[in-house]
Amino acid sequence: MKIRPTIGLCGLILTLVLGSLPTSPLWAAEDPATAARLTELERQIAELRAQLAGGSDAAPTPDAAEIARRLDLLAAELERLKLGEVAVEANTSLYGYGPAASKVYRKAQGFSIGGYGEMLYESPNARRDNGSASGRRAEIDFLRAVVYFGYKWNDRIVFNSENEIEHATTGGGTGEASVEFAHVDYLARPEVNVRAGLLLVPMGFVNELHEPTVYLGAKRPDVERVILPATWRENGFGLFGEAGPVSYKVYVLNGFRGEGFTAGGLRGGRQKGGRALAEDWAVVARLDYVPWTGVTLGASGYVGDAGQGTTDSAGAIGAGLTIFEGHAEWRWRGLEVRALVTRAELDDVARLNRKLGLGPTASIGETLSGSYVQLGYDVLAGRGAAQLIPFVRAERYDTQDAVPAGFARNPANDVESLTFGLAWKPFEQFVVKADFQDYDNGAGTGVDQFNVAIGYVF
Repeated sequence: MKIRPTIGLCGLILTLVLGSLPTSPLWAAEDPATAARLTELERQIAELRAQLAGGSDAAPTPDAAEIARRLDLLAAELERLKLGEVAVEANTSLYGYGPAASKVYRKAQGFSIGGYGEMLYESPNARRDNGSASGRRAEIDFLRAVVYFGYKWNDRIVFNSENEIEHATTGGGTGEASVEFAHVDYLARPEVNVRAGLLLVPMGFVNELHEPTVYLGAKRPDVERVILPATWRENGFGLFGEAGPVSYKVYVLNGFRGEGFTAGGLRGGRQKGGRALAEDWAVVARLDYVPWTGVTLGASGYVGDAGQGTTDSAGAIGAGLTIFEGHAEWRWRGLEVRALVTRAELDDVARLNRKLGLGPTASIGETLSGSYVQLGYDVLAGRGAAQLIPFVRAERYDTQDAVPAGFARNPANDVESLTFGLAWKPFEQFVVKADFQDYDNGAGTGVDQFNVAIGYVF
């Protein structure tokens, strides 16, 4: 059975909601400029409504469509002013985090709570590309329920954390309760700040910025789940800051556990902060440059060992690992373009393979690589608060780009995909996304699938 999702459009809802808001918020009295702007906006909106009703004596009335467009723009500005911090939090990120994760940094002092959630429906094809049965069935999953807890003692010292339940339960062997990050920041000055605790590794777009309203697609990009294994977090400490158009992060972290690596990638080597082996450590650094508004160019690198005390007859297995990632983003009016390329190289793979008893085609990759390009355009840009974004994303990754002598690559791990779909935001904190993913691999066993997701932040 084919499902044809339909997208409904909201007319005048924003205006109706705004009509129910208090006309004299408490903070307006504290800010004369804001109070004056509120009064002016309300006057302009009243005048436009009168024009739309045909009851204005003002000179030539624009057509109804133009009046409605201007009403939407004025109403959106009025909403931002009346809701104050709540509206700002909907689309403002700080220190590389998502809007909800950034809430505690905007508080003057005290406790902060936020969060997000997402539900995902996946409908895979019953057949693989080669015609064989895929053995996969449709399922719907409340994928994540997340609460951010933070506390700001003063302008210098801040605690922030992300706490998650995956797959709706910790029972039945499928769900998991996790701390995604939990750290204390010392905010010395914009250029130099200190962070320590369970840290998100600052690589790629979505590992830090993974709230469902801020990326396109029902699922996170495959390259950032497989090669950069989001969500990826480890214990450590480091520095972060920004100076003009440049921002940076430099952390020292416990390394991967190499015995968790597989032919499918590095994901199983994450230690996630719980009783993490700390025989081997790593350094990760990220640099982003914003030459002008809407354009970001950046890169990050990771260097460390993953042996964590693993030995064989020849002695310690170091399993030195380097990962490089470069990314670029361009946002202009309703257009958004993203591109990312990444490559990882691992040492001592043949020894790890033998230690783990891996077969001829099950080798861990000596080299892993991936890249993607994504294009989206908001067709409602400039017409109010709602967004409707058709998008397309092309990805390619290979978790066995190279393997050691004596082992063979499995062509099923050389994957290409094309995702195209639609994201609808009736307002900034809520999104509905639907897409179709066409998967191909070197073995001809790709399985295409259709996805629908809803997501929210608060």
